[in-house]
Amino acid sequence: MKIRSGLRWGWVVLLCGIALVLPTPPAIAATLDDVKAKGFLECGVNYGLPGFSDSDLNGNWRGMDVDICRGLAAAILGGADKVKFVPLTAKERFTALQSGEVDVLSRNTTWTMTRDTALGLNFAGVTYYDGQGFMVRKKLGVSSVFELSGITICTQSGTTTEMNVGDFFNARKMPFKLVTFSKTEDTFQAYDAGDCDAFTADASQLYAFRLKLADPDAHVVLPEIISKEPLGPVVRQGDDQWFNLVKWTVFALLDAEELGVSSTNIDEMRTSDNPAIRRLLGLDGDLGRKLGLDNEWAVRLIKAVGNYGEMFKRNVGSGSPLKIARGVNRLWNKGGIQYAPPVR
Repeated sequence: MKIRSGLRWGWVVLLCGIALVLPTPPAIAATLDDVKAKGFLECGVNYGLPGFSDSDLNGNWRGMDVDICRGLAAAILGGADKVKFVPLTAKERFTALQSGEVDVLSRNTTWTMTRDTALGLNFAGVTYYDGQGFMVRKKLGVSSVFELSGITICTQSGTTTEMNVGDFFNARKMPFKLVTFSKTEDTFQAYDAGDCDAFTADASQLYAFRLKLADPDAHVVLPEIISKEPLGPVVRQGDDQWFNLVKWTVFALLDAEELGVSSTNIDEMRTSDNPAIRRLLGLDGDLGRKLGLDNEWAVRLIKAVGNYGEMFKRNVGSGSPLKIARGVNRLWNKGGIQYAPPVR
């Protein structure tokens, strides 16, 4: 028989007349049912990272990571506003997901082998291919990361960024001093105050925080990228239905862009005779029900946040203050590496 123990189920077995509770995998099954019952999605995000997850003074959240959760809420619950955003530090994020405090983590988190195996988590795709870079003051007089020997570097603790710095500098026998902080904002403020010579983070973060400096032109992001940082949403292991839903939400955004389906033309596209478009929009087949939703889930998703290209442009691309080039985040047929399996 099963018993409820905290947030997880355990199995009770009799051994020599003694009842023992055996641990189960660190997942909470039926997350979709829980979300439907609550009537809202609990989404773990960054405290404040322009372009990815950031809120204004009125508590209105925006960014690419935020849009993933808004899209999920629209697909599942019919409204992009049916989300509770839970800001988490890098140290808090995995525990919050594992414990069930949040239903999904959409917080500029790098997909690594350890996180995908030892932590009981599953990454549900890549929403942004990033890499670690360095920002310095122009007055430091350097133009390359290879000229940073002997400097003090600010970074966030508990991240792949912290590990990458040590790997890079130690491998090249370049001395350095690392100053770490639990929150990205605190790291940035330390750099801004002059407590370190360089600020290292994912390149996308560096461009975002550079805009917040009093004199952005006095700082430069160095050209070298020292790591691979594939960022994407994360769920708990053990709930395949929820994993599939989050994964195919990411894929649907990419497939929509490739098929030319956008938030502005989606109603027109419902008259298309393209089989791929008709399947995506639930006009043919019964694919939405295989996810535990109705067949118009992707229509609600795309209407809420647009396709991947719209989402990128609005939050971090040419339509945003960051103006980051698509680069490797272009679709596979446009010179990039973003690629999604077909909806069929």
